[in-house]
Amino acid sequence: MSASPSAPTLGWRDPKRYLWPLGLVIPLSPFMAWGLVTWLGPGAFWALGLIIIAVAVPLVDAFAGVDKSNPPLEAAEALENDKYYRWCLYLLIPLQYAGLIAACYLWAYGPLGVPERIGLAVTIGIVGGVGINAAHELGHKRENAERWLSKITLAQAFYGHFYVEHNHGHHVRVATPEDPASARYGESFWKFLPRSMFGGIKSAWELEQRRLDRVGKKTWTAHNHLFNALAMSIVLFAILIAAFGWQVAPYLVLQAAIAVILFEAANYLEHYGLLRQKRSNGKYERCNHTHSWNSDHLWSNLFLYHLQRHSDHHANPVRRYQALRTVDESPQLPAGYAVMIVCALVPPLWRKVMDQRLIDYYDGDMARVNGG
Repeated sequence: MSASPSAPTLGWRDPKRYLWPLGLVIPLSPFMAWGLVTWLGPGAFWALGLIIIAVAVPLVDAFAGVDKSNPPLEAAEALENDKYYRWCLYLLIPLQYAGLIAACYLWAYGPLGVPERIGLAVTIGIVGGVGINAAHELGHKRENAERWLSKITLAQAFYGHFYVEHNHGHHVRVATPEDPASARYGESFWKFLPRSMFGGIKSAWELEQRRLDRVGKKTWTAHNHLFNALAMSIVLFAILIAAFGWQVAPYLVLQAAIAVILFEAANYLEHYGLLRQKRSNGKYERCNHTHSWNSDHLWSNLFLYHLQRHSDHHANPVRRYQALRTVDESPQLPAGYAVMIVCALVPPLWRKVMDQRLIDYYDGDMARVNGG
């Protein structure tokens, strides 16, 4: 699966090209679950999304190992301009919403008990969490259509503020104490979660106010990105409740909460304890490849569109997922995101796995640690 960085551009082909549709397995999981329950019977299959993320992907990662291959730099432009990769991502969105509609039908009319309904809500929430990751990829792009697709994808989780805060807040303040989405050393995920959520909403509001002031528009306007993103979520939920009845409302709320928890857990592990140092002028150094935790585990990267090559994403925010690179100086997680998210949800386990790794990365110098 490797390709030499020095390989000539002429004749080079992405060895992962036809593996990227694996990213659609998670949005397909509600339909796969429906088929398995119909065929085999056990209602536990409604939680198939959780089984894939927490069991199947880590097992395959363990056998497949890591992928440290990079495309030749000379091939980067052609790779980014190849529309095939965009459609591998775009197709996630209709599948995401088809799964949500199917779930509402099953919650309303299917022969499911409460545990099965909750299991299905977990699967739909995991789809929504992966959808936030797709929105993360799309929201960084210059094309207006992709930015709108980002908002549409975020609507399922009621997380439209992420579109503003991530691009204009997190990327500016990443790996500093001022960033609500950068976890501090010793901070548990359950303490980080409300700080990131509510701090992100507050930051997004302030950023959007400033943007509208600059272009001479009022805050309370349809041009406000937060308002039109929120409107998408309200309209989506209203249509689903009108179509399927109020009985779907608790499960819609549950799946949105699971989506947010899943994605914020990824946020938590991406910058845990890492700190940009201040220069002599009091300003932080520029964000570079040392300010995000990476994982080169092959299969979880395929499922998450290279989200785990997070350092290169922060160094090159508009670079498309298929062209993201791994670099030796980036700090490395001991496993893929699927395993590390489970660790994050259990704070003592997380600290056992990660605290000494962080301290060792900074050679024991706690002054270089965010929160140290």
